[in-house]
Amino acid sequence: MTQEFDLAASLARGVEGRSGAWSFIQGFADHWIGALENSDGWPDADLDAAEGRLGLRLPTALREAYLLFGRRQDLTSNHDVLLSPAELYVDDAKEALVFRHENQGAASWGVLLDSLQDDDPAVFIRSDLADKSAEQWEAWLDRVSLCFVEVVLSESLQGDEELCDFLDPDEDTVELLETNAVRLPFPVYPIGEEEHGIRWYLGQDVLLRDDGMAILARGRTTEDLDRVRDLIPGDWLNDYR
Repeated sequence: MTQEFDLAASLARGVEGRSGAWSFIQGFADHWIGALENSDGWPDADLDAAEGRLGLRLPTALREAYLLFGRRQDLTSNHDVLLSPAELYVDDAKEALVFRHENQGAASWGVLLDSLQDDDPAVFIRSDLADKSAEQWEAWLDRVSLCFVEVVLSESLQGDEELCDFLDPDEDTVELLETNAVRLPFPVYPIGEEEHGIRWYLGQDVLLRDDGMAILARGRTTEDLDRVRDLIPGDWLNDYR
């Protein structure tokens, strides 16, 4: 944490609703990535055009996210991809409005069509399977605004390799993580995966994510990242020291 921006406290407010989510993203961008500017969002005209093309109304929270930072690829698309307004589409089964793709097309995120009238509806994920008949939309996070907090946090871990790293954990890693970092107030997800779900932590100016298969880290500085590598030793992918 820093004196200017208390990440944990801001995140706690951010998970409560839309206004807190956007405030968190603004503060996080300002102190960890790069401050938001007016030009970082899509114009209303582009979102209106998307609604006209699709013949539907975008949920308020989805529209607000695009207006605020939808063009900031360093916040939304370092790894997975936030679709532009012109790329938004309804899936072939006519079940969901899709707004995000996994970077290799292995999954998509969307909002179910029957919840588009809600201001901040739940977000679902669908995996791209060899057996197309087995594909189905599964619960991801309770609200669009919460999903975008997750998007910005996750994409921050995929930035400059001087600030970001990846560790394949062993049996001691999680214990060391919990000893040297504080669990952040973000709900475990995907929904229903309490035992094996994704969890977030904060060390000394280092953001960490435990997704059950890997530990990902981002430091505010290279020194911050080196510190957590020393506290949680292992075969860090980008550690060339």
